[in-house]
Amino acid sequence: MAITATSRKRSKNPEDDDPPQPKRNRRTLKIKEPEAEPSKPSQPKTVKGKGEMVVVDLPDKKKKSTRKTAVSKSTKGIDGPLKSLIRKGKKKVGVEEDDDEDKVSDLDIPDAENAVDEEEEIEDDPVEKMERKITKSKKQNQNSDCRLTGEPVPIQEARIRWPHRYDPVKARKGGKGYLHARQHFTSAVVDGETFHLNDCCHIQAEEGEKYYIGRIVEFFETTKKEPYIAVEWFFRAEDTVIKFHSDKVDDRLIFSSESGDDNPLDCVVEKITIIQASSYVDGYNYYFNMSYSEDFCTFENLSTGIQADVASSSLSSRFSSIGSLKADPNQPSTSSAPENSEMTLLDLYAGCGGMSTGLCMGASASGVNLVTRWAVDFSPEACQSLRHNHPETEVRHTTAGDYLELLKAWTELCETYILETGEPANADEDEEDDELEADSCAADDDVIFEVDKIVGICYGDPKEIKEGSALYYKVSWKGFSSEMDTWEPATGLENCEESIKDFVIDGYTRHILPLPGTVDVICGGPPCQGISGFNRYREKDEPLKDIKNFQLEVFMNIIKFLQPRFTLMENVVDIMRFEKAYLGRLAVARLVAMQYQVRLGFLVAGKYGLPQFRMRTFIWGARTTEKLPQFPLPTHKVVSRGFCPKEFEKCNVKVDEDEEKLLKDALLLGDAIRDLPEISTHEDRDEMEYGEDPITITDFERMLRRPKHALMGSAIPKSKESPPKLYDHRPLKLSKHDNIRVSQIPQRKGANYRDLKGVVVDANNIARRHKRIKIMLAPRKPLVPEYALKYVRGTSKKPFGRLWWDEIVSTVVGRAEPHNQVILHPQQDRTLSIRENARLQGFPDYYQFFGKVKQRYIQVGNAVAVPVGRALGFALARAVNEIPDDGPVFVLPPSFSS
Repeated sequence: MAITATSRKRSKNPEDDDPPQPKRNRRTLKIKEPEAEPSKPSQPKTVKGKGEMVVVDLPDKKKKSTRKTAVSKSTKGIDGPLKSLIRKGKKKVGVEEDDDEDKVSDLDIPDAENAVDEEEEIEDDPVEKMERKITKSKKQNQNSDCRLTGEPVPIQEARIRWPHRYDPVKARKGGKGYLHARQHFTSAVVDGETFHLNDCCHIQAEEGEKYYIGRIVEFFETTKKEPYIAVEWFFRAEDTVIKFHSDKVDDRLIFSSESGDDNPLDCVVEKITIIQASSYVDGYNYYFNMSYSEDFCTFENLSTGIQADVASSSLSSRFSSIGSLKADPNQPSTSSAPENSEMTLLDLYAGCGGMSTGLCMGASASGVNLVTRWAVDFSPEACQSLRHNHPETEVRHTTAGDYLELLKAWTELCETYILETGEPANADEDEEDDELEADSCAADDDVIFEVDKIVGICYGDPKEIKEGSALYYKVSWKGFSSEMDTWEPATGLENCEESIKDFVIDGYTRHILPLPGTVDVICGGPPCQGISGFNRYREKDEPLKDIKNFQLEVFMNIIKFLQPRFTLMENVVDIMRFEKAYLGRLAVARLVAMQYQVRLGFLVAGKYGLPQFRMRTFIWGARTTEKLPQFPLPTHKVVSRGFCPKEFEKCNVKVDEDEEKLLKDALLLGDAIRDLPEISTHEDRDEMEYGEDPITITDFERMLRRPKHALMGSAIPKSKESPPKLYDHRPLKLSKHDNIRVSQIPQRKGANYRDLKGVVVDANNIARRHKRIKIMLAPRKPLVPEYALKYVRGTSKKPFGRLWWDEIVSTVVGRAEPHNQVILHPQQDRTLSIRENARLQGFPDYYQFFGKVKQRYIQVGNAVAVPVGRALGFALARAVNEIPDDGPVFVLPPSFSS
């Protein structure tokens, strides 16, 4: 038999004048069958939520809901505002259809007829409708041991402490969830057990559901003399955004909140004990160290004075004792660091470095010297771009998974060769030691190769022998130039211990790889193609089986190993749509399980001073010893084309309508690229002069022309180059036939392939080929290609679309072909150049890109928009400087976007 409010056995009923009968904190409840009481009316049921009662439907299988408790359909015996609420009936919970902002950004679409256009709505995965039923509580009466006790709180004191309960206006009007109080008390008895204010307790939930957890903040009697309590809720992990990933979090860990509700006194089940601590403490039912709010799905540290017991390895603290980069990660940081002290950043899945570049710019604007010390990407062209633009960065061309294995191996090496000696300095070696080592490392061939020194380390398959990944050293051979250096497996250099030791000591001193506790910030955007709405073959049942989705787990595993102070993850909005936000919830669960504070938000690039929309998901993480960074509010007026999922509407970073009127006007295409010199579709120079200064130039264009040291701060020396060069201002070379098509697209706003001869558009806005007019460019090469007519079933205006000066681009993508997107220059017969696309992403003109032309377009399109990164970097610096400003968002200074 289920345990319900009516089936809980109550102790012997004391007389009114008897003292309360104390009893022990029971964990087992005795059960008896309730007697039939057909004539007794029902009482209000437990209600959990923000003062609302909701009934929603559920399919046959049981599902868990978050926070809000339903009441039974019957309203018999319920009066006042509760009854009016219940009579409103069932409230459907679901996600409405949203627009996707991503055009064709993540994947090619092989089936043009079934393609999704940006103007078409992409349907969110529906939020499952759930129904919660609570068995009726017994009517309070003189035979029930469930009563308010002690003397009532003096009325004047009660009006001061709980003024909302005695508001005559609210009392007359009633209102949603409002209960007017007759008097307040400071204690109550339930089942013979005495409860006081601020006691924690289990609250009766629906049948089969876990008890709710609350802290009693009020005991009061309603004007109908009904005993009630007000509670502030604690959330379990499954009650938060984490939901079905709660298995990643300790089931005894709960989260405080500011959410609360009023409930009948007899819904109290038992008293429980909760402690504010960083880990579980024996003798308590639960522990908590963070609060939770639905606003930006925020898990935030509580001001406690208790040091967070972060599960860091002893290695990091042992390194700090002999002069590693950072101090013990278990100790809170201080804001009294030297003015130009360096903060280190690791950029994972870095691409060409858009996010880290923006973060460093923004941090510099707030006086924090953030430096990208390490970066990782699997694209060799992107790594080349990174090395050129960030010479201070140790760039690794490898997978994130292999990088994690390398970090583990490097940590073991440092522990062996650094900690055993207690000093990182290299000791002098005599000639005898050199000769002995040379002999031990000699090959058994006719030609003897002697190891001169080890100059590199990696984990992977650098020799491409396809036998799996392993640890390799790069060996410089005695008597040979560096061109003859080779990668050798570590298993073949077991007798070269002295060379390995020298390399480890030198590499440790130069910080060639991060160690646990030595990284301040980790940022990254794990690949998103596996969850893109344009991926028709995405893995729905088990998303982590897709290797592109599994990179999220790898990203989190690196964070767990290195324990940075701050983390920032970027991804497409679909991460919070796909399969009930499976991957987004997983990211939050992993961070919370590692004792990181978390904040999630959706930012639109155009709202931070760019002529493109581009909505993306960002997730902040911060150790419990740090201040959790906020999200910067928009600076420019832009109406988003993409919309965040309805379930996460509270995570949308925006201003209200009145405040939006005070923002700066949106940047337009002409504001970003009109000053660039004119080029043809055949331009193939990688660098050129700016030419004559334009008659007019915008502040945005002037800022992007500034030199590197002026934008990046004190870490960058002043450049001697004068005048500056313009890089990558060259378009994609089109085929002969595409060049003809482009040249015949009119140079006016809104022009596209429909303006070509031989196209007609019917009343249903479907483009078709003219029956009598068919212009051929060559055999089987019509002027109007078939793929353009079939794209999105003939309804799209994107193929060979021409942009205009007063427009905002939807999203800069990694492809420059005009076949299914609007990318033609307004007044030149070509696609936008690499530099023009880079301008739309906010890259300064000094930033160079490497690789083939198509690869450079991909690097630019896949990057995080630099101004967005810059705004987030400013937010990070505010957290580092511990600027006293509560709340999830803040206002950027007026000078920031000028």
